[in-house]
Amino acid sequence: MRVVYSPAQLAKRVAKLGHSISRDYAGRTVDAVIILENAFLFAADLVRRGVTRPGRIAAEGGSNGGILITNMLTRYPERFGALFCTIPLIDMRRYAKLHAGASWIAEYGDPDNPDDWAFLGKISAYHNAVPGRPYPPILIATSRRDDRVHPGHARKMAAKLQAMGYEAYFHEPAAGGHGYGKDNKERASFTALGYNFLRRAIGWNPPEHE
Repeated sequence: MRVVYSPAQLAKRVAKLGHSISRDYAGRTVDAVIILENAFLFAADLVRRGVTRPGRIAAEGGSNGGILITNMLTRYPERFGALFCTIPLIDMRRYAKLHAGASWIAEYGDPDNPDDWAFLGKISAYHNAVPGRPYPPILIATSRRDDRVHPGHARKMAAKLQAMGYEAYFHEPAAGGHGYGKDNKERASFTALGYNFLRRAIGWNPPEHE
């Protein structure tokens, strides 16, 4: 099996598009959805060119990247084999009421404004998750002491997916803040947990070293 690891290329393409849009629109209106679509098209292109197949594609994203990862889950589940969602922003209906969320209204929009909710609702994966879809396995991980993105985003998304019968896992260490741990050991453990989950979920078993 050939392994293709390309988070930098994907991040560069999405960030470049996002920057050009947000200069004029602050990442809002339907263009916010276009940013997500480009990430999905990137995955589809890997399959189209014969690099891999959907079940072998794994993706990881954290913080506001939680929007991207959970939309991969709910919008195009057939394009991914496994997802790792960390310290995530997910619930776009209530984000402004949790922790530092009110300070992000200029960037994302005000969910209490009907016009803003018209587009925020499209990218709020918590509200768009429904039963009966081919969602890939997902590990949602947060930190109990995250003081920027409330761990409630991760907790409620994992609980909803589990209640609907999906293969959704949840991890919440006590330490870490808005990150993967307070020191290198904790960060390495957090990252290894996620990458091991992705590896097993897509069926990649590297040969044992002698």
